[in-house]
Amino acid sequence: MNETLRRAMASARLTDRQLAERCGVDIKTVSRWITQPGRVPRARHRWAVCEALGEDEAVLWPTAAKKAIKLGPDREIVSVYPYRSGCPASLWRSLITKAAEQLTFAGYTNYFLWLEQAHFGAALRRKAAQGCRVRFLVGEPDSDLTRSREQDEGVPLTLSTRIRVTLAELEKIKTQPAIEARYSGGHAHLSVFRFDDDMIVTPLLTHRVGHDAPTLHLRRCQGGTACSTDSRHTSKSCGRTELRSGKDSHMGRRDFEDDPDAPPPPTAWSRPHRPSSSMLRVESCSSDAATTACGPFPVAP
Repeated sequence: MNETLRRAMASARLTDRQLAERCGVDIKTVSRWITQPGRVPRARHRWAVCEALGEDEAVLWPTAAKKAIKLGPDREIVSVYPYRSGCPASLWRSLITKAAEQLTFAGYTNYFLWLEQAHFGAALRRKAAQGCRVRFLVGEPDSDLTRSREQDEGVPLTLSTRIRVTLAELEKIKTQPAIEARYSGGHAHLSVFRFDDDMIVTPLLTHRVGHDAPTLHLRRCQGGTACSTDSRHTSKSCGRTELRSGKDSHMGRRDFEDDPDAPPPPTAWSRPHRPSSSMLRVESCSSDAATTACGPFPVAP
């Protein structure tokens, strides 16, 4: 007998019939819940019982509550999508809207975001103005790696074109402090998008464009490793060149890093760089040498 349920009903002064009416089930069903301790109601019925009795589900049916909580190595996995294009645009918008501390877009082109998210640039401006760090990691449009991937994809809308679309859009919002960008080749086959403790991760497949790749929605939880691993991947992919944007833009290597054992950024970055050109600048980000400017880089054709 489920003594806990019986006592909770007595405390709430509800009979079997009254509880059955509250839950929309037959009185015999409630009787079986009480007399057969191994019998667990369906989720909607458990929730209705908890609401009627003012009890927690973990108290009335602890076994069901434990099954609902992931404890294994997959506990950070929220959802799995067969394709990135199958990940709802509403999910991206919700994660962007809710993020309060950091937004990291480490896709090789990040092109799709400007197409699928209405007023994406304006949304980034608002988040940055509210104190949220906004970072972009993109591939270099004229690199050998980009050309190699373009041959692999074999699609008319080339990687370099998609990257330049992102650079042109970033040019429009570069005056907003805290919106920063960096070139990298280290993330060519794994895209990581971070929204505080949530991540969307896409491992890219050979001969496939990004929207055809499987996608994971992850959420950081204590003791989990998936989010930490992807964070370290993004950190180590920060590249050798940096796009500087914004009035007082400044992004050190540690900005991408969550690892407490990570080395601090070089002291040469302690003062923000103020671009003298209207264009984004490409600068060396060597960890063992002072930062030196390499000249302006036109971000739009």
